[in-house]
Amino acid sequence: MAAEICISQLPTLVDDPNAEFQPSPFFTEQLTAFEVWLDHGSERKKPPEQLPIVLQVLLSQLHRFRALVLLGRFLDMGPWAVDLALSVGIFPYVLKLLQTTTPELQQILVFIWTKILALDKSCQVDLVKDGGHTYFIRFLDSIDAYPEQRAMAAFVLAVIVDGHRRGQETCIEAGLIHVCLKHLQCSSPNDAQTEPLFLQWICLCLGKLWEDFSEAQLIGLQADAPAIISPLLLEPQPEVRAAAVFALGTALDVGSDTSRDGQGEEDDDDEKVKAEAGIVKNLLNVVSDGSPLVRAEVAVALSRFAFGHNKHLKSVAAAYWKPQSSSVLTSLPSFAVKGSSSGYTTPTHYMPHGSIVPSPIAPLLRVGHDSQPVSRDGRVSSSSPLATPGIMHGSPLSDDSSQHSDYGALNDCVTNGVLSYSRRKPLDNALYSQCVLAMFNLAKDPSPRVESLGRRVLAIIGIEQVVAKSFKPAGVSIRPGEPSTSASASLAGLARSSSWFELTGGAHLPLAFRTPPVSPPRPSYMTGMRRVCSLEFRPHLMSSPDSGLADPLLASPGPSGVSDRSFLPQSMIYNWSCGHFSKPLLTAMDDTEDVIARREEREKLALDHIVKCQHSSLSKMQNQIASWDTKFETGTKTALLQPFSPVVIASDENERIRVWNYEEATLLNSFNNHDYPDKGVSKLCLVNEFEENLLLVASNDGNIRIWKDYSSKGQQKLVTAFASIQGHRPGVRSVNAVVDWQQQSGYLFSSGEISSIMAWDLDKEQLVSTIPLASDSSISALAVSQVHGGQFAAGFVDGYVRLYDIRTPEMVVSATRPHTQRVERVVGIGFQPGLEPAKIVSASQAGNIQFLDMRCAKDKYLTIDAHRGSLTALAVHRHAPIIASGSAKQLIKVFNLEGDPLGTIRYYPTFMAQKIGSVSCLTFHPYQVLLAAGAADACVSIYADEILPPR
Repeated sequence: MAAEICISQLPTLVDDPNAEFQPSPFFTEQLTAFEVWLDHGSERKKPPEQLPIVLQVLLSQLHRFRALVLLGRFLDMGPWAVDLALSVGIFPYVLKLLQTTTPELQQILVFIWTKILALDKSCQVDLVKDGGHTYFIRFLDSIDAYPEQRAMAAFVLAVIVDGHRRGQETCIEAGLIHVCLKHLQCSSPNDAQTEPLFLQWICLCLGKLWEDFSEAQLIGLQADAPAIISPLLLEPQPEVRAAAVFALGTALDVGSDTSRDGQGEEDDDDEKVKAEAGIVKNLLNVVSDGSPLVRAEVAVALSRFAFGHNKHLKSVAAAYWKPQSSSVLTSLPSFAVKGSSSGYTTPTHYMPHGSIVPSPIAPLLRVGHDSQPVSRDGRVSSSSPLATPGIMHGSPLSDDSSQHSDYGALNDCVTNGVLSYSRRKPLDNALYSQCVLAMFNLAKDPSPRVESLGRRVLAIIGIEQVVAKSFKPAGVSIRPGEPSTSASASLAGLARSSSWFELTGGAHLPLAFRTPPVSPPRPSYMTGMRRVCSLEFRPHLMSSPDSGLADPLLASPGPSGVSDRSFLPQSMIYNWSCGHFSKPLLTAMDDTEDVIARREEREKLALDHIVKCQHSSLSKMQNQIASWDTKFETGTKTALLQPFSPVVIASDENERIRVWNYEEATLLNSFNNHDYPDKGVSKLCLVNEFEENLLLVASNDGNIRIWKDYSSKGQQKLVTAFASIQGHRPGVRSVNAVVDWQQQSGYLFSSGEISSIMAWDLDKEQLVSTIPLASDSSISALAVSQVHGGQFAAGFVDGYVRLYDIRTPEMVVSATRPHTQRVERVVGIGFQPGLEPAKIVSASQAGNIQFLDMRCAKDKYLTIDAHRGSLTALAVHRHAPIIASGSAKQLIKVFNLEGDPLGTIRYYPTFMAQKIGSVSCLTFHPYQVLLAAGAADACVSIYADEILPPR
C-alpha cells in the first residue's frame, strides 16, 4: 500500500517540477500506533507489534526524533522493555546514532543509553571500540544539559570504565578526570549544578575511573582530586557523602599484586604519601557519620588502606597490646586480644575521650603476627552475622555471601606476609593509631552491615575474631525461643546468635528510590509533622543474572595466581546507585492517592482529638481499661502508645521489645533490639507518626536503631542504626544516654554522661550541631517541644533546668535551678501543653514537681510535693492540661496544671483491686487522655478518665 502511494505520484512529479512529493503516512501511523500502546500497554499485555518498525524509522531523519522519544518512553517501562528492545536489534541503531552531532538528539540518546546500560553492562566493550565514550564526555562537559541529564552521562561513563581497563585508558586519554573535577570545583550551594544525583554520579564515575588503576590514581592526585572531593563529605544527602567516600577510597593504591612483588619502580613518592595521608584523615572525619551507607563505604576504603599499609598497621596494633595499664587498644569494646607473650587482656570499653571502662565478655580477637602464623584448623568457626542481609537506611543490603566470613583465609594471607608490602613508605604512627581505633569502632557498629565490614578490616590487619556469645546477667533465666546467652567467659569461642539474619530474613523489598531525600514541611497545622523521607526503605540492587553489573560480594579465595585484592570487601554504593536508573524515570514516583487519603484522615482525627483534649474537664484518671503482663524478666523500662491504633509498645532493660494490642489483649510482636552484650534501653519514640510510622529505639549507650513493620510478627526490619553519642566523660562507667525526637524539625537530641548535647538531623542522617554544656554536671532528663521546632529543655543532675533553642546562635535561652533539695537530680521534664514556648514542668528525684516559666525572673510559680524522695517518672500530656508522676512506692499521682490532684493510683493488696509495682515509666497518648504506666514487676497498665475512651 505504501509503495503504491509513492509510485502513483511519479507521473505528477515528472510532469510538474513544482509539485511536492507527499511522503507515505505509513511510518507516521505506525509511530502513532506505538504511542497509543505506550499510553495503555504494560508488561502484562501483548508486546507492541510496531517495535521493529520503530527501529527502522530511526534511519529516517524526518521521523528520527519522534521515534527516539517514543523508544525512550518504552525503555523506561522497565528492564523487560529494555530486554525486548535489545532482542529485536536496537543496539546497532543507537550505537550508530552516537556518530551524529545533532544537538536535539543528544538528551534522548543519553537517556536511551542510560536505560540500556542499567540492564546490560557488556555493551561497554562495543561503546569503547566505536569511540562512543567521547559522545558522553562531550555531553557531560556541555553547558546546555540539565544536571539530571549530566548525571545520566556520568552514569554511562561509569559503566564504561567499570572493571574495563581499556575503557579506563580511553576515558583518561579523553580528559574525563579533569572534566569531572571541573564540575565539582564549579559547584556551589546556590548553583543548580549541585543536583545531588549529579554530584553522586560524578564521584562514582571518578571512583570507577581510577579503581585499581595506579596511573589514573596518580593523575587524580596530581590534579588535587582529594581536596576537591572532600568537601562533599559534608553534603546533606547520605548518597552523595557515600559516593565521595567511594571516590576517595578507590584513589588509595592498595599496592602491587603478588605476581609483581619484588619488581617495579619505587612508588614511595613523598607527594603520594602525603596525598594518601590526607585522604585517610578525611575518611576518619566521617567514620561516625549518621548514615550506615556512608560508614560502610568508610570501612571498605579503610580496608584498602589496611591492605596497602598492612605491615605498619599490624605493628602499631601489636604495640598497643603489650601489657601496659595505659594501653589504648585494650580499651576497645568487647574485644580481647592475645599478644605474643601476655594472655588475653581484660575486655574494656573504649570511648574517644580517653576513658577506659571494663566491659563484659564478648567476641574475642587475637593478633596474627608475621612470625606466628595462625592455623586455620585451630580457628573457631564463626556464625556471627558478619555478612547478613541487614536492612539499613537507604543503603544496600548486606552481602548475599555466606554468613560465615572466612577469617581463616584472611588470616593465612596476613600471617604469610602476603599483605605486607615492605616497600610501602610508612605514614605518621599517630595516623595509623587513629585508623586502628576507627576500625575497632566500625567493628562494633550498631548496623550489622557496617559491623561485618569492620570485622573484615580487622582481619586484614591480622586481628582474628574468635567469637563469644552475647550474655545476660547472671541469674536470668532463658525463655524458649529466645537467643540463648551466657554470662560465663568460658563460653568464648561459641557461635554468636544469628538473630540478625533471622530478623531480616534477607528480604529484598521493591520500594521506591528517592534522590535527594528531602521532604518540605506540610503547609498546615501539621507543619511540624514532616516526614523523614531518608529513613524510608529504598531498593537494594544486588548483583543478579539480569543486572549485568559487577558482583559486589566478597570474593572467595581462588587458585594461586589470583590477585590478593579479592580478599578486600567490596563497595556497595555503585551497584546500589545503579538501581536508580533501572526504575522508571519519566513518571513521578509520588505517594499514591490511598497514602495521601490516609494521611489526611489521620491529621483530621488528630485535630479533633486535640480539641477534645484542650477542652476536657478531667475529674480522675483511675479507670484501668487494660493491664498487660509483659513477662519481662527485668521489668518494664519504657513504654509508648501508638497514636492511631490501640497498641502499646514496651521494652525491658535487656532491650526486648514487645508490641501489644490492648483492645484485643493480643501480643502482636516480640523481638530483640540487638544481640550485643551491653544492654539497656533509654527511650522509645515514633518517627513519622502520621505515616506508616517507624519505631526509634535509643539504648543506654547512645546507639539508635530504627525499625519498620515492628508490629507485624517476625516482620520487623532494621531501617538504620547509628551511634548518637561520641565518647563520654573520663571516669564514667556508662553513657546513660537521654534522648528525644522532634518531628517538627526532624532532629534527634541526645546527651548523657558527656559534656555536650548532640543534635542529629535524621533527614540528612548527619550530626548538625554539638551544643557544649555550661557546667560539669550531666544531663539526666531531656524533652523537646512539640510546638516550637528546634526548642528543647534539659534537666541536670545538679538540679538545674535549661531551655535551649537550636535556631539561636547562643543555643541556651535561659537557665534556672528549681530543685535545691538534698536529692536534686532531675528525673523528668516536659513542656506544658499549649503554644507558650517556655512553660516547663520539671520533677526531681526528691519528689517535688516544679512548674516553670523560663522567661520570668521568678522561675517557679508552682510547686507540688508529690512524693517523698522516691519520684521515678514524670509524664506531661502533649495537649490536655494534665501531668502524672510515678513513685518507687507503688504510687501514681495525677494533677492538672493548677496543681490540683485528679487521682491517685495505689497498690492495693486486696482481692480484685488493681495492682501496680514500683513505677518505672509513664507515658500519655499523644491525642487522647490515656495514661500507660510500666512497673518493675513487668506489668503495663493503661488508665483513662472514662471507662471507654473515645476512639
